[in-house]
Amino acid sequence: MRFFSVPVLMLATAAFVPAFGQSKYSSKLAPYVSSPQRVVDRMLEMAGVKSNETVFDLGCGDGRILFTAVQKYRAKAVGIEIDAKLVEATREQAQKFEMGNRVKIIQGNLLEADLSDADVVTLYLLTESNSMLRPRLEKMLHPGARVVSYDFAVPGWKPKWVERVEDARSSHDHLIYLYEMPPTKEAPAKPSHQDE
Repeated sequence: MRFFSVPVLMLATAAFVPAFGQSKYSSKLAPYVSSPQRVVDRMLEMAGVKSNETVFDLGCGDGRILFTAVQKYRAKAVGIEIDAKLVEATREQAQKFEMGNRVKIIQGNLLEADLSDADVVTLYLLTESNSMLRPRLEKMLHPGARVVSYDFAVPGWKPKWVERVEDARSSHDHLIYLYEMPPTKEAPAKPSHQDE
């Protein structure tokens, strides 16, 4: 597998950033805004991603979370993205960097996606979108699965950890929320990365 610099890789997809509020993107649960690479790194660190796990990025955009999960953690990665141009560009990047067998990009609606294989789910959506997605996460994720959300909390969930991230480009800091799916009566939780 070839290694690469994620920020350099992303230059090729920069042309596909849509303007917020355009009608052809009205079906999206959030506008496309790429996460800074240091935030991507910290989100995956907080989730404690392991090499045998599958990371789902909901609204995967340019795929930087997926590529980082594969490169740094040897995880499998699945991205769900509604924008056809972003899907095409990200699939091309996965092939170019020989990650096609570890990265899968699905064009589709997050609210209809099958999340049952996810060990870690990453989000950079709006609070309202997280609220709409919450019942699906609760229904489909196994006990012990982790959900990491950048900037926006999941209403009604109590985070396991919240971390403040300074942003030199703006006047305010950002938050990263880590959640862990609770055990059910039918199945005990898998041990978390912090318990090992």
